[in-house]
This record gives sequence, structure tokens and C-alpha cells, in this order.
Amino acid sequence: MRVCSHDRSPLNPAIFRWALLDHPKLILLIVMWANHGDDISIQYSGTPALKGDFVRCGQRTVPGILKDGWNALMRYYLNNFCDGTKQDAIDLLQGHYIVSVNRDMTPPSQKGGLEAIASIRLALSLLFTGFFFATMSLRQVGTDLRHLFFAVMWAGMSLVLATFVRANGRIFCNRPRLHMP
Repeated sequence: MRVCSHDRSPLNPAIFRWALLDHPKLILLIVMWANHGDDISIQYSGTPALKGDFVRCGQRTVPGILKDGWNALMRYYLNNFCDGTKQDAIDLLQGHYIVSVNRDMTPPSQKGGLEAIASIRLALSLLFTGFFFATMSLRQVGTDLRHLFFAVMWAGMSLVLATFVRANGRIFCNRPRLHMP
């Protein structure tokens, strides 16, 4: 492990004197540091810390890069489709939103219409199902020409659904509903 000579932190000499006496202690300290970073990141974002392989090994590795890519995708999914209710709970605990006991007030989180049933999981499953049926129908076109009509119909329905989700994407996200900044 390379040590920067220009870092004059008062803690560094004590750590390196301690580490020079027993090398496994330094490895233990590095692993504890990385695990602590993972725990904090899981609390905050729902995934372990990025670049954990660099902290643990001192260099980037291919499995570490792939794991970071997966964690980044999971953070995107969790942030957009799962964290709205968690943010509402944090706002309630920190006092950013005060619950009123007035019976005349309607809660701002009441959903109606399409927003009550909108789910990204449902939309994606319908989209992939439509493309699957379109592909299956296209494979049968050689035996019967009617399957071309069905393939175009399923592909068209999937494209209409994809266009709708793209145009109304905010409905499908799980946004905080209590605190309006």
C-alpha cells in the first residue's frame, strides 16, 4: 500500500506506527473502514458503497466494476420507484410535515384515477409481454398470414404503452407526497 508523504494529518503517524508493528492490523483496519462505508451507504441509498474494491484492494477490479454498475442501476430503481414513502417517513420524523387533526383537511397523499393503479412493474411486464407475443406471431407468419396482423397488433400495443409511460413517467415514480419544497 502506497503512503502519501505530503499528508500531515496527526492521526496518520499513529496509524502507520501501529500498522508497522503488525501488518494484519492494517488489513483489519482497511476492511473495517470499507464495511463501515458499505453500512452507511446501505442506510442512505439502499446499496453498498461504490468502489469498495478500490478501498479493500487498492485497485479497481473487473468484478468490482460490474458490481458498481449493478449497484448504480439498483440506486436508480430504488430512488425513482421505491424511496418516496421512505422520504415521507423521514419528513414526518424530522418535523417537516405536521399531521393535522382537523377532519376537514384531506391528506395530500390521496391518489385518484390512473395514479392509483400506475405501477412501473405492471407497465414493464405488459410491454415485454406484448413484444413477446409479437415475436411469437412473427415466427408463425410463414405458416399463416394472419399472424402478421397479430404481430403488428401486439407490437403496436406495446409501442403505444411505451409512449404512454414515457409521456407520463412521473405518475409511475414513487415520489414523496407530504413535503412540497
